[in-house]
Amino acid sequence: MKLKILLINPWIYDFAAYNLWSRPLGLLKVAEYLSAFDAEIKLIDCADSFEIKRYGTGRFKAEEVEKPGCLKDIPRIYKRYGIGIDEFKERVRSAVPFDMVLMTSIMSYWYPGAQKAIEIVRDIAGDVPVILGGIYASLYHEHASQNSGADFIYKGQACESLNFALYTFGFKLKRKRETIEYYKLGFYDEYPFAPLLTATGCPFRCSYCASRLLTDNYQRRMPEDILNEIKGLHNTGVKDFAFYDDALLVESENHIKPILRDVVKTGLDIRFHTPNGLHARFIDDELAYLMRKSGFKTIRLSLETVDPERQNNTGGKVNNEDMKSAVTHLKKHGFTKQDIGVYLMYGLPGHGIEEVKEGIDFLKYLGVRINLTEFSPVKGTAAWDELVKRGVIADNLDPLLTNNTVFSYIYSGYDHEYLKKIRLDVKEYNNHNP
Repeated sequence: MKLKILLINPWIYDFAAYNLWSRPLGLLKVAEYLSAFDAEIKLIDCADSFEIKRYGTGRFKAEEVEKPGCLKDIPRIYKRYGIGIDEFKERVRSAVPFDMVLMTSIMSYWYPGAQKAIEIVRDIAGDVPVILGGIYASLYHEHASQNSGADFIYKGQACESLNFALYTFGFKLKRKRETIEYYKLGFYDEYPFAPLLTATGCPFRCSYCASRLLTDNYQRRMPEDILNEIKGLHNTGVKDFAFYDDALLVESENHIKPILRDVVKTGLDIRFHTPNGLHARFIDDELAYLMRKSGFKTIRLSLETVDPERQNNTGGKVNNEDMKSAVTHLKKHGFTKQDIGVYLMYGLPGHGIEEVKEGIDFLKYLGVRINLTEFSPVKGTAAWDELVKRGVIADNLDPLLTNNTVFSYIYSGYDHEYLKKIRLDVKEYNNHNP
């Protein structure tokens, strides 16, 4: 008997959200894995509701909701981003009957979205087993076990061990063919953009990043496989591609450069975007040229801080000279201020506001867009352990309080009015085209 599985990507619950090529790639990979077995797969993406604007990005539709108790003092409006509750209920009813639900979770502080989705599934489908996976489930396994309402909390990336989770509920997958590419499953045929992941994991160990906690090893896919995926997606109508890699440019001679050379050779009319920050140290003249020729439109580089000591202590992935060199190469090949954005973080442990100002002045000098990013602590990282050791946070801190907006407001120690002035100054600078 064919197993019927419902996949769900829950809502975003936050003070702000904007769709920057957001897709539940992990859940799509689960669908790809399951497609090799005798199973009927349906997908409900609660974040599938936004007004498409430039390059496929857009503003999520949203509805104001009541703040959880621990967020009452945050002077912002709390919202649920994505499709309406009634629409979700109708989609679940349309999917009935199904044997089980596989649900993902992305940002840990969005867990109210998973809670709400599970609650509704319970009301409609009764005691159908719910397996929760994803980032929240992996990093906050105990919290998810106690609070999500799911029957099984799956930790790590979906692989053969998913069979064990299914077997727990008496289900056994019967293989019928080799795994097919997720874009052939028809879930996103109508969408103009798609995620790309050329490697999993990261060779760096930055003190604030959870990559090593989610994926033990850094593993790259073959360049020809990636090019085939790009071609396959492009054949479905996709023009905009967003790289989800943590370390896209590492060992570029054997990885990203061959990929981009092939893209240029094929003459595909596509656009590339890098919402995750790139490692500036790996951008040389040839790579900047290939990025321009292959269709890169949105470039984001990671700097985080201009303080040399803090750069070394947080992972040593970049220094100021690396950033200068990368920007010089990119501008030489036609990229402008509006194309190049640099992430500058504030709120890191011991990170003073004057250091943030120095970073802003440095990026103004380089003539790039400034993307101010609020630090969000991740359980299990060195930065988290430092905050716990210093008594800034408790190790059992509710994930809701790790929200970047919330953490900055409560724990950074910055003068909020002064920070507002800084943010306004950055906004005015970014809006000015030289």
